[in-house]
Amino acid sequence: MKQGKLWEYAKAIVIALILALIIRAYVVQAFKIPSGSMLPTLLIGDHILVNKFIYGTILPFSENRVLVFQKPERGDLIVFRYPGDNGRDFIKRIVAIEGDVIESRDKKIFINGKPINEPYIQHTDDLIRPAEVEPRDNFGPYLVPKNKLFVMGDNRDQSYDSRYMGYVDIENVKGEAFIIYWSWDNIKNFPRFNRIGNLIH
Repeated sequence: MKQGKLWEYAKAIVIALILALIIRAYVVQAFKIPSGSMLPTLLIGDHILVNKFIYGTILPFSENRVLVFQKPERGDLIVFRYPGDNGRDFIKRIVAIEGDVIESRDKKIFINGKPINEPYIQHTDDLIRPAEVEPRDNFGPYLVPKNKLFVMGDNRDQSYDSRYMGYVDIENVKGEAFIIYWSWDNIKNFPRFNRIGNLIH
C-alpha cells in the first residue's frame, strides 16, 4: 500500500514537471528586468510574464511557427534573443515593422515620413548628437527588411537597441510582455506592491 502511494506521488510530480516545461516552452515564461533601458515603463527589478504563443508556436527542431494569433505590431513590448547570441534575452519596444521607413531627427521618430506619438518614452539628455557621431538621436531613413523589426528602448538616451545592434529577426522573438507579477526595489530592499499586477503597455 505504501509503495503504491509513493508511486502515485512520483507520477504526479513527473506530470507536474512535464506540464511546467510545456507551459514555459510554449505558453508563458517569466523574465526579470536587469537594466533601465525600458524606463519608465519597466523598472529594474520588475518581474514580468511573457505571452509566448501570441505570435505563434515554434515547432520543435524547426523555425516554423504554427497557430499564429497575430503578427508583431508597432508598440508591442517583446522579448527576443539577442542577434548573434541566443543565450541572451532582450526586451524592447517595436517601433517599426517590415516595409516601414524609419528615421530619427533630433530624437523625434518618423515612420513613413510622419512623426509618431510616443507618450511612454523618456529622454534624460538634452544634448543632440549628430548622425556622424552616433545614431542615438539622428539616423536613417532606413527601410525595414522583410521579416525584420526595428526595436528601441523607452529610455531613449540610455538604450542599446536597433540603432546600434541592427534589426531583430522575427524568428528570434520569444513573445510579448503583458504583466508585472512581482517587483523588487534593490535600493530600498522592499517590494513595489503598487506595480504588482500592472498590465504592460
